[in-house]
Amino acid sequence: MSYFDAASAAPLHPVARQALLAALDDGWADPSRLYREGRKARMLLDAAREAAAEAVGCRPDELTFTPSGTRAVHAGIAGALAGRRRVGRHLIVSAVEHSSVLHSAEVFEAAGGQVTRVPVARTGTVEAGAYEAALRPDTALACLQSANHEVGTEQPVAAVAEACRAAGVPLLVDAAQSLGWGRVEGGWSLLTASAHKWGGPAGVGLLVVRKGVRFAAQGASDERESGRAPGFENLPAIVAAAASLRAVRAEAEREAVRLRALTARIRARVPELVPDVEVVGDPERRLPGIVTFSCLYVDGETLLHELDREGFSVSSGSSCTSSTLTPSHVLKAMGVLSEGNVRVSLPTGAAEADVERFLEVLPGVVAGVREKLGAPTPTAAVPQAEEVVVDSLGKRCPIPVIELAKVIGTVPVGGRVRVLSDDEAARLDIPAWCEMRDQEYVGEEPAEKGTAYLVRRLT
Repeated sequence: MSYFDAASAAPLHPVARQALLAALDDGWADPSRLYREGRKARMLLDAAREAAAEAVGCRPDELTFTPSGTRAVHAGIAGALAGRRRVGRHLIVSAVEHSSVLHSAEVFEAAGGQVTRVPVARTGTVEAGAYEAALRPDTALACLQSANHEVGTEQPVAAVAEACRAAGVPLLVDAAQSLGWGRVEGGWSLLTASAHKWGGPAGVGLLVVRKGVRFAAQGASDERESGRAPGFENLPAIVAAAASLRAVRAEAEREAVRLRALTARIRARVPELVPDVEVVGDPERRLPGIVTFSCLYVDGETLLHELDREGFSVSSGSSCTSSTLTPSHVLKAMGVLSEGNVRVSLPTGAAEADVERFLEVLPGVVAGVREKLGAPTPTAAVPQAEEVVVDSLGKRCPIPVIELAKVIGTVPVGGRVRVLSDDEAARLDIPAWCEMRDQEYVGEEPAEKGTAYLVRRLT
């Protein structure tokens, strides 16, 4: 089985396993106690904090271990907003942040705060100038991920941090995807990360709050972890997380070169092997191991199941793989195709032979799924009417796009197709189809049921 979903959870690093087993024997006692076992546990905790702080590039007393990366984000945002409450009640986030950041923003908004969501380009990149323009006198906090978890696009953190510093606004960076590859550059104020993203055990997060940043921990607290993460520390997991972070950093430079070559091959070969594919994300400013593409006329859930049958574990931002039936907020913000979406995220040590076999298998899998769904094949259609109505009500992705593709040739150049759909994904996928097929997306209109999406034939 080829595991290609390291962006969700990286396999446990061998160093993490060794450190975890050793710490289970030596680090079981309460590190706050003064007897021998407690002192031994405290030494392990202090050493882990120093190692993690060195990797991050901060002081040990600025770093808190939390029960998860999500808890680190929630605690970091809530504490920073509370600490700067007198400044104002305005928060800035990007439209492609991790859901933990967006959920925190929603909670803040529901409590009366104001949130500005900075849009991104089609590559998933924010403009530093857009963050600067969003800053206000009452801005309490800005948040920006170092790199996107779904498409791998790296963000201009240093430039955004400089704009925030000039305005006196702290910047919280979600570094979950990038910290295993290197330090986050720039003058950020707060940082969060999660150990299971770099090969550490699940259940360990990092929250870094720079000295001088106003911060007021929210909720009940105790004397542990500076009051920012109450509860007994999972010391064996913390030790393993710090040890594995140091280990992956030692391998990062060499492994990044190798994985970039493999993902570059996937980015180049997939459009050559599979027709009607859009490779998404910034082609240059990106993490080493992530490549994402979307296939027209493909049911994302079926595609993932078929790849799993062939021995490949991949993930997707397609609405067809979600119980909400709505596309990934990242793909939606980028304005790219969501149907048939596949994210390949290679773990450290991924074999070139596995990538080659993936490229061999993928065309047949996609063709098989398209055939099952009745995807269109190139034919010479005779134009019949100036406007054709496609009723796709009650049908989910990618059926509305498939039916649109089948009838576009039945209207003359300049004619229109009206697609009726009640699937939220159609709002994203129909314009994306138009861009890929050189047709004009006119817009949408309310319909008696669902929404009417209007497409004009140009070619």
